[in-house]
Amino acid sequence: MNQKTALQLLALNHKFYQTFAGDFSETRQRLQPGVIQVLEKTGTGEKILDLGCGNGEVARKLMEQSNPPIYTGVDFSQKFLAETPTDLPPGSRCEFIHLDLTTTDWVSQLPCRKYNLVFAFAVLHHLPGDKLRRQVCANIRRHLTGDGVFYHSNWQFLKSPRLRKRIQPWSSIDLNSDQVDEGDYLLDWKRGGYGLRYVHYFTSRELKLLAKDTGFEVVDSFYSDGKEGNLALYQKWKPVNSPAQP
Repeated sequence: MNQKTALQLLALNHKFYQTFAGDFSETRQRLQPGVIQVLEKTGTGEKILDLGCGNGEVARKLMEQSNPPIYTGVDFSQKFLAETPTDLPPGSRCEFIHLDLTTTDWVSQLPCRKYNLVFAFAVLHHLPGDKLRRQVCANIRRHLTGDGVFYHSNWQFLKSPRLRKRIQPWSSIDLNSDQVDEGDYLLDWKRGGYGLRYVHYFTSRELKLLAKDTGFEVVDSFYSDGKEGNLALYQKWKPVNSPAQP
């Protein structure tokens, strides 16, 4: 995928989440079962970075702990951030930051240099092109502690006949299949209006290669979410060797 196409797909997704932030947030008032499963494995008092935090439901859940973590949630959508909770328990060490992961210097805007845990739930599959995904993952690697953990989830929409019907032709946005990568799709949205967004379908093999090339190893994988419990692939990555270059 060339840079021009990648930028076009990024602009498409930015427009989608700015336009439909409210409608999308209404579908995310409860955490997905897989996210809850991950949060139940986290310790207390840790420094957590939540990439693509959306409306802040992960923060709300974490702040219920007796010794809650130091939490930083980031998102590129101001409309999502406007919906993050304002009624957290007194003393909650929690902040939300407007930040775009697709920029090269986003890590310089973070309040902490190192984090024990980084989350990216339903984020990586919206990053077009292998180059950008490697850049983001390498940046995450450099800002994890040596024993830190990176948890992420990726949409497995091809497992659902209902979601398959939402796949739209690339001609809808004046592209063709030769201009995008294998595993790239265009899906529609019909809640509160009609929209389109770019999504990449990750395989386990592809994620294993991405982990290896950016200084990680995959230490755990599981499927969760949806009626059949298989609409998202969750993985736990741990850093190995020295941080990779993007």
